[in-house]
Amino acid sequence: MSLPHTLVHSFEDHFGLPPTHLVRAPGRVNLIGEHTDYNDGFVLPMAIDRAVWIALRPLEERRVSAYSLDFEQWTAFDLDDLRHTGAGWAEYLKGVAWSLTQAGYALSGWQGVLSGDVPVGAGLSSSAAIEMAVARAFSALAGWPWEATRMARLGQRAENEWVGVNCGIMDQTISAAGVAGHALLIDCRSLDRQAVPLPPQTVVVVLDTATRRGLVDSAYNERRAQCEAAARFFEVPALRDVSLEQFEARAAGLDEVVRRRARHVVAENERTLAAAQAMRQGDALALGKLMDASHASLCDDFEVSSPELNIIVDCARQHAACYGARMTGAGFGGCAIALVQAEAASSFAEHVASTYRAATRIAPQLYIFAATDGAQEMRPEAQI
Repeated sequence: MSLPHTLVHSFEDHFGLPPTHLVRAPGRVNLIGEHTDYNDGFVLPMAIDRAVWIALRPLEERRVSAYSLDFEQWTAFDLDDLRHTGAGWAEYLKGVAWSLTQAGYALSGWQGVLSGDVPVGAGLSSSAAIEMAVARAFSALAGWPWEATRMARLGQRAENEWVGVNCGIMDQTISAAGVAGHALLIDCRSLDRQAVPLPPQTVVVVLDTATRRGLVDSAYNERRAQCEAAARFFEVPALRDVSLEQFEARAAGLDEVVRRRARHVVAENERTLAAAQAMRQGDALALGKLMDASHASLCDDFEVSSPELNIIVDCARQHAACYGARMTGAGFGGCAIALVQAEAASSFAEHVASTYRAATRIAPQLYIFAATDGAQEMRPEAQI
């Protein structure tokens, strides 16, 4: 039984009536463009075929009453009296309601049941998925048009200012605006986006090391400060304004550590633009080489990899069907990704799982993902 099918029936069990609306918003994985977002640079994520779903029905009163199948918990709140009551999934619902209200959107009350199959804690952005699903739910009920960029900004504001997580804009943008079969090249300054197709007969495999990130907050703040120092040295608003030629001409004047941090960001932006061009040309080999180079830069210049990430990337590259592999996300643990020949994806996954387990005595989780559309409203009756 599919997740939306289960959700529709669960709604009927909880509320005694069928839902009138069904919405979904996907998680994401970033193909290339790491630690470039807060430098106003370029990223190349794709929406994955795992999502957060909400089945819902309007309420006359201005309140939300929702049940999470995943946490087996209820939440209820008044849209005219939004308050923090703790941590957890319910704060994402309230945060989105608050952000939309602050932006002047008219909200209607609803009752709903929600669930998701985005792996939590693997760096696949389950938080942005729930934010965009909730925004899509409010949009569906109130009837105002879905403006993906606007909703992404408001979802980011909810996470930054209500939930208290200092995330960038990439996750909400790809969850709101993903295109099936494509990644999105996103300019993190303007939020302009271009859909670029995955190379033919390829899939993206996420390689979860089963190690969780440590020291990310302090390391993130340190890397961000180093990048800002480099931008000041080059007298530009952000490192996205520095070309590789400009960097090489003046880099000797930088502190050695700051120089390596900046070199990663400047080169990663160029790699990301080159990766989008390779994808337009259907060139999986070129894309794979750029992914490999990105990992080396993250490992050596930005220093955000980990032994387990390096091992699982090496295991991936040993398989003949792998075009390229790299760590993805903030680093220090979490996931890597690989671009793989679609017909050999299963044997590739078996190889990586066994060789990584032999090297680390840790059992990884591997996910084979297709690129999917961003947040959508679906027909609940079609799921029965």
